[in-house]
Amino acid sequence: MNQAKIILRKSLIGCTKQQKAAAHCLGLRKPGQIIVLGLNPVTEGQINRIKHLISVEREK
Repeated sequence: MNQAKIILRKSLIGCTKQQKAAAHCLGLRKPGQIIVLGLNPVTEGQINRIKHLISVEREK
């Protein structure tokens, strides 16, 4: 299963409710927080919604 290491680089202050919800669903709360998730269509969509706030390193 493919995995991704996701880091929240910018604050969620000033973001839309949808962007904040996507970050919280991914498990990101504070800038600098790092999570590792399995990739599926749902997480890919959430990553695309907030791609300007995060950095993603894809792993196998």
